[in-house]
Amino acid sequence: MGTHQLSGLFDHPIAREGTESLKYDGRLDTFGTDDVLPMWVADMDFAVPEAISQALQARASHPVFGYSMAPESLYQALIDWLLNTHDWQVKREWIVLTPGVVPSLNLVVAALTAEQAGVIVQPPVYFPFFSAVTNQHRRLIENPLRLTDDGTLAYQMDLAQLEESAKEAELLLLCSPHNPVGRVWQKDELHALLAIAEKHDLTILSDEIHADLVYTDAQHTPLSRLSLDSASTSEASHRIITAVSPSKTFNIPGLGLSALIIPNEAHRRAIQKHLQRMGVSVTNPFNLAAFEAAYRGGGEWRKALIAYLQDTRDEAIAFINKHLPAIRVICPQATYLLWLDCRELKLDDAALNRFFIEEAKLGLSPGAIFGRGGEGFMRMNIGTPKANVMAALSRLQAALAESN
Repeated sequence: MGTHQLSGLFDHPIAREGTESLKYDGRLDTFGTDDVLPMWVADMDFAVPEAISQALQARASHPVFGYSMAPESLYQALIDWLLNTHDWQVKREWIVLTPGVVPSLNLVVAALTAEQAGVIVQPPVYFPFFSAVTNQHRRLIENPLRLTDDGTLAYQMDLAQLEESAKEAELLLLCSPHNPVGRVWQKDELHALLAIAEKHDLTILSDEIHADLVYTDAQHTPLSRLSLDSASTSEASHRIITAVSPSKTFNIPGLGLSALIIPNEAHRRAIQKHLQRMGVSVTNPFNLAAFEAAYRGGGEWRKALIAYLQDTRDEAIAFINKHLPAIRVICPQATYLLWLDCRELKLDDAALNRFFIEEAKLGLSPGAIFGRGGEGFMRMNIGTPKANVMAALSRLQAALAESN
């Protein structure tokens, strides 16, 4: 089935209630009511690629589900995907499988830094970045992103402040592409970041879980690939660790398998040792099947998904700009997340969240949970049939009209 034919699949509504879905069945616990359209937690309402369904059904047909190990074909599927999709040649020995990207954040912080070591995060950012630092009793150093406004809202790294922060830090947690603001960092920004890291002996963990969900008006550059291409020394070229996963791209986050790409052998050994010490089982019969099938057979589905999401993004932003003048939206270059600037509503964060829940009947993620700079914002998940997105925006339009 071609990309054009596949795109129609994303308009098909799928009832998720009663499937133990956090997004749907967790509404009462999260919002205090079931009467909201849920557009919060970052999974999508789309059926997975047929290749994944077929692989899971084939594995389920075998009646024994014992302890499992990753076949070499799984590693090769990831290597091929990174080369074909991102022009990044990864060596087999660099790959360490992990039980998810959030566990990977905690794992790297614990394995590569000592207690009270400085770890940099760049808020507003995916909130587990903060807990990955504080849970391990490391010192949280914030390098807030800068929101510029020359008629269009856009985020940039504060490189001058980052250089100061790097003087007292050992590790930087980079979100690339960035969640929640949707930025795809450009090569000049990443080169500047690498120069700071090399100057101050800073290791970088680059969370690139959204790297395969980049729209046609941007291009993702793996930081490790750029580092290997441009570093002045082999030691400097191996200071980057990259987290990757098919979970966001192919809508399988509940299966919990990801990978760290670790060129530095000492880092790799330390992380593997810590993973073994934790006693965590990384693989199971189903996440192995889905992981490999996604990278082997999901390419056309992904292309259709990006086209669909980009069309949804553009239509949603046009609606907001025309009908919701009190709300400004940052146009994402990647992810299926819209970052809504609601500061003109003049509501504190608790009141803003209540307004969305009680008046608009919408369940979004409050910007405040993403740290400094998130106050007055809301994150909206558009990974759902376009009709749901437009219905949500119509609800918001009506609620705003009623409040005036």
